[in-house]
Amino acid sequence: MTTTPRVIGIDPSMTATGIAWHDGTTSTTADTATIGDVRLDKISRWVDLAARYHPDMLRHDENGDDRRAHLAVVEDLPTHAKGAGITGMAQGVVRQALLGAAVPYALVTAAGLKKYATGTGNANKSDMRMALYKRTGLDLRDDNEVDAWWLRAMGLDHLGHPVVELPAAQRAMLDKVTWPQAAAP
Repeated sequence: MTTTPRVIGIDPSMTATGIAWHDGTTSTTADTATIGDVRLDKISRWVDLAARYHPDMLRHDENGDDRRAHLAVVEDLPTHAKGAGITGMAQGVVRQALLGAAVPYALVTAAGLKKYATGTGNANKSDMRMALYKRTGLDLRDDNEVDAWWLRAMGLDHLGHPVVELPAAQRAMLDKVTWPQAAAP
């Protein structure tokens, strides 16, 4: 029996980091009550929770193993924003939480994610959402959740557990990602 790897997708954002949990559900860290840098702590706690276990899985599995994710797939900063900005702070908090949880992660460019999901690297938010709807019937309203869902799909596809069938040209984006060595169960 092949066990599906526990993969999470993360779309870092200071206002609403999107998370695709390893059970396929999605959420964001959006919260109008939390302002400024205090949101960084919230992002860190949510990513740590996603990396270590899903709230509905606060138990060991049948083999006594923990529910830690095998792989996280994170949307990388745009090349022109590598050194600065609020998004860079969210990006750093996400990576630190994953390192603290000992979960290996891969970084995917925004263009690579869009090409994987839609076939074109300059797709807009509506295109991403429509590609998800057409392939799965899921109608996620938050673009951060949509991106996180596609990031998780990339990780599962890379590990041999595709959740959607895509043309070879779109799947070729998987070869452009630097994947961590210890990512499969």
